[in-house]
Amino acid sequence: MSWDHNDMPGAFVVPPMPTAPPRAPADALRAVAVGLLNLSGLGLGYALLRRWGPMAVCWVATAILFVVALPADPDGVPGAAVVLYLVLLGLAAVHGAVLGLRTRLTWPPRASLAIVLGVVLLAVPAGGVVLYGDARDRATEAMLMDRLERADKLVRASGKQSFTTAESDYRRALAAYRGLRGDHPGSKAADRVPDRLKTFYATVGSPYGQKNYCDAIAPLKYLRTVPRTMDGKTLGTLASWPDDRLATSLYECAAQALGRGDADWTTHFGDLLSTFPRSAPAGKVEPAVSAEVDRAVKQVGGSDPCAAVEHLRSLGTQVAALPGDQAGVAAPLGKDAARAATNADSGTYACGVSQYKDKRFGEAVTTMDEFVKNNPNAKNRARAQKIAIAAEVAQTVPAAGRHLPTTASGGSIAVTVKNDSPDDITVMYTGPVTGSFSLKACGSCTTYSLTSTILAGFTPCHDSGKNYPQRTIRLPVGTTYFVHKSRTGTGKSPASDTAKLRPGYLYTECAYMTSLGY
Repeated sequence: MSWDHNDMPGAFVVPPMPTAPPRAPADALRAVAVGLLNLSGLGLGYALLRRWGPMAVCWVATAILFVVALPADPDGVPGAAVVLYLVLLGLAAVHGAVLGLRTRLTWPPRASLAIVLGVVLLAVPAGGVVLYGDARDRATEAMLMDRLERADKLVRASGKQSFTTAESDYRRALAAYRGLRGDHPGSKAADRVPDRLKTFYATVGSPYGQKNYCDAIAPLKYLRTVPRTMDGKTLGTLASWPDDRLATSLYECAAQALGRGDADWTTHFGDLLSTFPRSAPAGKVEPAVSAEVDRAVKQVGGSDPCAAVEHLRSLGTQVAALPGDQAGVAAPLGKDAARAATNADSGTYACGVSQYKDKRFGEAVTTMDEFVKNNPNAKNRARAQKIAIAAEVAQTVPAAGRHLPTTASGGSIAVTVKNDSPDDITVMYTGPVTGSFSLKACGSCTTYSLTSTILAGFTPCHDSGKNYPQRTIRLPVGTTYFVHKSRTGTGKSPASDTAKLRPGYLYTECAYMTSLGY
């Protein structure tokens, strides 16, 4: 018995299963269209295939790229982000092309239209790149202008400080200007650097404009080093801007120091003659030096001849050391040096006289001895010898230095000086006349003990059995101061005697030695 399920009341009916539509035939144009549309970065190829998930991935990736890239930065988008995004676009294009090969588009009806649309939409990322490039250029220009302004502020602030304090900031500002010109030559900031350098030079060299010549030397020397690091086209005439100013500053500063007697004038004049030998300031060096020698020579006759002599000696040494060959003034400077040295030697006499009058007898002895040695033909040589003798006497008997000795000699009173000591001695005397002579040692004489000299009846030079070395001199009436000084012993104090000479008498001086002196 057979049953028909359609005849059974209340029976459940299962509809027949639908069959899947056949896959679209492979279409290369469609694959290309989908790939091109995905290259826009918006996943539009996936949208035409209704593949919403991959499309969403494309949107998220593009959004992340926007977050990373915006706002535009001078450094641009990080390279890793760009590479990852391009890889993603490539994968989306390939994946979309594979899917579109056998999947029909929801729109447009023909693949050729989709290809045209894809090509048109490629202008979106291309335009984005162009716009981003413009934005990045603007950001870069803003950054460079900010860098320029910071350098300008450094220069303005440094101009209110001394060069020593501000030098490091000047170097930083110059490095910024140099970087703008070298690293960003086409930028607006770089185009403004030449004008900024004019301000830079004027600020660094401002002490010159204020006539602070000594303060101007260091900054002007620094400015002359700038062309070593900055190209000539950028600097233009600024490259030689410091030269005349530095030459003038070196001269003026040295001339001021020369007039004050400061030692550093030779350094500045030396720099001037070596660095700018043919400049107008270099031509003024020798006349300035010559004038200073003239002034020092006149000062020898002034209130402090010793200081004038010392100044002349220093001048002679310093002038001789100046590098005058390059400037063509070596010969005139040599004459100035010789003139200073000659006048220093001759001026030594006036110095010794001044020392004697000031009761600086030890210094007067040294000075006059030097004068006698260095000036064998000087007209004052004979008197200098007398002054040296009188000064040495006055070191032992200060009263002997009350009056400056003359060159007078001789007199009407005979004075015999005998040597009752075992040493050669020098006898010096001063008063109305001044002189000295030597006596040989007494060969048979000995040193007296101090005790024996105090005993009653002690009379030196009275042993008839001894042949005392002696000399008789003639002196004028008046007070004469004698000093006897051993020529062979060291550490022996000189002896002295004061003789008031009167007419009608014969005088004898006796030199003898005790254990503590003559």
